[in-house]
Amino acid sequence: MFSKGQIIFGVLFFIVFAIIIAYTYRKDLKLHKRFYAGSYWMLIAFIAFIAFISAIKFFFK
Repeated sequence: MFSKGQIIFGVLFFIVFAIIIAYTYRKDLKLHKRFYAGSYWMLIAFIAFIAFISAIKFFFK
């Protein structure tokens, strides 16, 4: 299905990509705390909305 070289490339690419993303996130952590303060409420509201839609679908089958 995949050659050994493709698998090695995929694993190395994933590792390097994850390291770069983690580094960038840590570098911008102060900005995230400043500009995205309170964003957890939006996440909670979104999850509650999805749960509400699922409950309506479940109860009115």
